[in-house]
Formats: sequence, C-alpha cells, structure tokens
Amino acid sequence: MKEFLGFGGYTREPEGAYSWQHLLFVGTLLTVMTLLAIWLGRKNRNKTLAQKNKVIIASAILIDAFEIFKITILCLRADGGPSFKPILQTLPLFLCSIQLIAIPLAAFTKGRIEEAALDFVSIFGLLGAVCGTIGAAQNYGCYPVLSMDNVVSGITHCISGFAALYIMISGMERMRRKNMVITYGILIFFCIAAYVANVLIDYNYMFLMRGDGTPYDILYNLVSGNPVLYPALVVGLFLIYIYAFYSIFHLIAKKKEKAAV
Repeated sequence: MKEFLGFGGYTREPEGAYSWQHLLFVGTLLTVMTLLAIWLGRKNRNKTLAQKNKVIIASAILIDAFEIFKITILCLRADGGPSFKPILQTLPLFLCSIQLIAIPLAAFTKGRIEEAALDFVSIFGLLGAVCGTIGAAQNYGCYPVLSMDNVVSGITHCISGFAALYIMISGMERMRRKNMVITYGILIFFCIAAYVANVLIDYNYMFLMRGDGTPYDILYNLVSGNPVLYPALVVGLFLIYIYAFYSIFHLIAKKKEKAAV
C-alpha cells in the first residue's frame, strides 16, 4: 500500500507513455465506463428526471471523494513532510477538473444552472475522459501505471466520461441554445481563474502557458510560444468546440425528427 500511494517515492520504473500496460489499463477503464453508461442509461431512459438524477448524484459524490483522497495523499507525502502546498497544484482549473464542480451542479441544482451544467458535462466529459487517459501520456512516463497518481486520475476522468454518456443516453441533456451563454460563461470564468493562478503560482492550468507534451504543443509551436496568441488560441478552440457540439447535436436532432415524420 505504501508503494501504491507513493510514500517515499515509487521504486518501480514507469512503464512509459503508450506502453502496453498504459493502453491496457486505460482501455479497461474506458470499456467499463462505456458499458456501465450504456446499461444504466438505457435502463433509466423512461424513468422520471428525479430517478435518472440519482446516478448523477452518485457520480458527483464519487468524483469529488476520489479527488479529495488524492489531494490528501499528495499533502501527506509532500517533500519535507506533510504540507498544504500540493493544493495549489490540484485546484479544479484544468478543463477536466471543472467536472469536479460541473457534475455536482448538474446533480444538486435546478433550472437553467442545472441545464447548463448537464450540457457542460455532456460536451466536455467524454473529451476529458479520452484526453485524460489515452492522451495523458506524460503521466505514464512519470509514474507507474498501477500507482495512486495514475489510478485515481484514470478513475476521475472516466467518471466524467461516464456521466457525459449517461446524460446523453438517458435523455437528460437539454442543449437549449439559450443556455449556450451560460456554458460559455462557465468556461470563460474558469479560463480567467486558471490564467490568474498560472501567473501567481507559476503553473500551467488549462495548459494556457505551454503545451507540456500534450497536443497543445502544436499551437504553442505554431505561434512560437507567444504569451498572448497562444492562450487566446487555446480558449478560442474551447469556444469553437462548444459551438460545434451544440450545432451537431441540433443537426442530428432535426434529422431524427424528419425521419420520425
């Protein structure tokens, strides 16, 4: 257990990015995530919204519980003894981490906030699950596959993906255009908060400062790391992705309506 939690550092060598161990582990997580979402989504599709919401409530509790557990361990095993400093590097200011707030909002609020939160989880949950498992290559070059850092990260990212798939399959999504402004607002608020935090503590939330071995490096290199253009392009891509998701959703919905007629 001490080795799994990383107290004193890991003695095992990391298996490496895209090693068979990395791909087998994240592939298993993504498969379980997908099958569970399909099963529960189809099972609850014709139930009331309150009954459907029980699964989102459970997801909200689990994702935050795992994250609190991870932060606690990071604080306990900090260099030089227990410290609260790791909290500064685990704030919910990555695109994937926003789900730590968005899923509870979807589970415990009502009205347009609930609808916008459901949309936000639907839009970014599955993307975060894939990017945070298969795409998180740097993590598997730093830590062993079966370590607290990678296991908890994999689980929390897959809970986000599960919630997104479940919302869509069970019919909880709203995707009303009038709520798009709130969805944009949520994203822009966290982007601003992430940028301010990056400047104050010299970090890279939302990858707004540099690519750090992720696909964002393409943008970073494209503008030669320009401190204004690079973060602007990253945020712009987020906004375009939201608009594209809404547009494709409504296009598919219209085709289904015509087919039904």
